[in-house]
Amino acid sequence: MTEQYQLPDGLLARPATLDDVDNAVELFNAFAIHTIGSPDYTPDELKTDWTSPSFSLADDSHLVLDEAGKAVGYVDVAAYSEIPVNPFVWGCTHPEYEGRGIGRYLMSWAEQRAHKVLDEVPKEARVIFQSYTVSDNQAAKRLYERFGMSLFRHSLQMRVEFEGAPPAAQWPEGITIKTYQHPEQLEAVYRADDEAFQDHFGYVPKSSFKEGFERFQHHTVNDDGFAPELWFVAWDGDDIAGVSLCRKSAWEDPNLGWVHSLGVRRPWRKRGLGLALLLHSFKAFHERGYRKVGLDVDAGNLTGALRLYTNAGMQIHRQTDRYEKEIRPGVELSVTDLEETKE
Repeated sequence: MTEQYQLPDGLLARPATLDDVDNAVELFNAFAIHTIGSPDYTPDELKTDWTSPSFSLADDSHLVLDEAGKAVGYVDVAAYSEIPVNPFVWGCTHPEYEGRGIGRYLMSWAEQRAHKVLDEVPKEARVIFQSYTVSDNQAAKRLYERFGMSLFRHSLQMRVEFEGAPPAAQWPEGITIKTYQHPEQLEAVYRADDEAFQDHFGYVPKSSFKEGFERFQHHTVNDDGFAPELWFVAWDGDDIAGVSLCRKSAWEDPNLGWVHSLGVRRPWRKRGLGLALLLHSFKAFHERGYRKVGLDVDAGNLTGALRLYTNAGMQIHRQTDRYEKEIRPGVELSVTDLEETKE
């Protein structure tokens, strides 16, 4: 484990509390403006994140304050999945306080916290901790490398801008598209979405339904951007074949429509359903006055999503680089290729 770094003089560190929401949002948005050019958090959104099931502010977060009580640094470790073999670290330093060692201190705290999952996972399991940064944030990359982390994957934000009405969706034979009904269809949609993403890199199989559904429900119902009228469900008889779950807009831009999750279950793939769902979503946003739509995708997506989005006219807007560090070698429990998911 990397050595423990000390906090610079004049600064205080402690777990975050819900009383810190407004202070932390100012920090997060200052960081976002510095790195991506626009704020991307609201107090309500942060409250939703901080009250997520199985996430403990007392155990999983660390907030740095200056002498005036201003939030100048933050980190948390998301290790709340049922089998937390890939704890995820997210943190930031206020741009005015860069270069003072706050990032090193927070990363050393986060690495120690990440090691605690070793008591919660099978003894034979490989365990890593991960983090990410926008690709042009060289300071963050140097920090990760200092802690022995290595670049292992990229994520892309893709966007499309409409010059006119988007093309009409062409639905595969037997498929009917309907708007989601809330809340009675929430569980069925969660099951379909989760199944579709079982073939995605990094997915860790679940042994129980309850924990994953509670987290999905929490982040759905409490999301500022939740728009059930923008959730679209593709049916084949009584079976859900695929879903497109959109929110009102992107966190960083109220004028950017956002496709939050698009998934097709395995029996209905390679029939054009993914493209149809995407074009249907484009049409819904266009009819509501949006002229651009975005989404995030794993650049190495195992099911061909990047190719689908490119064929739909989307272009890369921003790249995010993901870093990892192995805490313990062992058996890989997360999905790394499609062969692992075949029955």
